[in-house]
Amino acid sequence: MKERGRWSKLTLAGALLAEFLLPPPAAIGARWRDGLSLDLKPTQYGVVGFMQWGNGLTPVPKPADLFAAMATQDLYTPDLFGIDGVVGTAVGVGPDGAPVVLVYTARPGILGLPMMLDGTPVRTEVTGEFWALGDRPRAKKTDSPVDRKSRFPRPVPIGVSGGQPDVTAGTIGARVSDGERTFALSNNHVFANRNDAKTGDDILQPGRVDGGTDPANSIGTLYKFERLRFCRLLSCPNNRVDAAIALTDSDNLGTSTPADGYGEPRTKPTTATLGQAVQKYGRTTGLTRGVVSGLNATINVNYNTGTARFIDQILITDGRFSQGGDSGSLVVTQSSGQDDRRPVGLLFAGSNTHTIANPIDLVLDLFSVEIDGG
Repeated sequence: MKERGRWSKLTLAGALLAEFLLPPPAAIGARWRDGLSLDLKPTQYGVVGFMQWGNGLTPVPKPADLFAAMATQDLYTPDLFGIDGVVGTAVGVGPDGAPVVLVYTARPGILGLPMMLDGTPVRTEVTGEFWALGDRPRAKKTDSPVDRKSRFPRPVPIGVSGGQPDVTAGTIGARVSDGERTFALSNNHVFANRNDAKTGDDILQPGRVDGGTDPANSIGTLYKFERLRFCRLLSCPNNRVDAAIALTDSDNLGTSTPADGYGEPRTKPTTATLGQAVQKYGRTTGLTRGVVSGLNATINVNYNTGTARFIDQILITDGRFSQGGDSGSLVVTQSSGQDDRRPVGLLFAGSNTHTIANPIDLVLDLFSVEIDGG
């Protein structure tokens, strides 16, 4: 299986050492002032082009500059997580095109945060706590010509309500295939109930909270999931995906969203880039559009059963991109021609300001499947 995008280097042993040896915020500040560094040469920011961001154009950093910023982020993330109120870090881009280390906080007024790390600017963003979007409070109803929470005739479209019988409801993200069998793709906390489900459990459409009953509304059975590893007193193991697949068939699951969505995703995925325009179609908010604002993210995500730390994640703004119940949605590009609708990530968590997605290549490689689409 291919290895892609492994930038975060913390091991479990490193996490344990951080728990025992982590200095207080004041001491961290002293270390920054004393110049603890990676011995990187001063970055000369250049651009290879421009990207559309909001209402204007922002220079694109050179790849070497981005990788240097990611290395700096990875080095200091254990210390930053030792500051009360820090819930995540990532790498983004400033208005001048220079890479920045992003520090996400649960509330304003966090003390002890640096302005610079080894020559890389630091930007603090108040995001609030991050939650798996199946475990957040239920979102308000929205007006839509399509009732994504209803029971759909089989084969059901992607992007609509579904889940394991003990789960309220999430989103059926995509149809995938290993070349012989057909599967539905979503999150562990949608299809596998945060590790508590068993292989062979029915997957319903719609989900239980939307009126789905077992076995009458089954479209398939849980086949495989990646176990979530939750933080404990002295350690916080790394997770990369919140993902699961259910065995189904083409009679029960289609490959396209309903008519008010983006349609059918491309089969060939692409890598997330800063400033990339993306879209998703999900059970709660339907079709929404956003921008990739952070890469290489390390985030603490809250579940009803505990907190899990995720590395190598994609951050998307703004806060309207997703709400509770959109977990499992496939994130695809918003572009033109063959570059449109290319899979980028699997949505699973968010806050009032940001959405988090697993890189889709990590998910597909894990299950040895490909997107079934156009």
